[in-house]
Amino acid sequence: MRLNLQHLNLRSLDTLDSWVEKQILALGRARQIDEANVRLVRLENASPAYQVNVHLVTPGPDVFAESRDHTLRAAFAKAMTQLREQITSRATKRLQRLKSNVKARRGG
Repeated sequence: MRLNLQHLNLRSLDTLDSWVEKQILALGRARQIDEANVRLVRLENASPAYQVNVHLVTPGPDVFAESRDHTLRAAFAKAMTQLREQITSRATKRLQRLKSNVKARRGG
């Protein structure tokens, strides 16, 4: 997996970058991720001041999340929740589709 991490109006810190990388890698257990584009933004004159955008390039449809909060960790946590929900939802839909196909082949 390739990770592209972009900081706008924020300093890149090793602890922050490794924490983000660890969170994204954890998602890879549930779905194959070929590339992750993460954008961390601090909006100077806005409230909430932190914004996180994540674009996961995956086989099939890509997965996107965007969130804002008063702290960077909270905004990132919200984005991760959105990503997990999308990944879980797609996996559930796929499983239901497979079950209905098997049921249709059996005739009932």
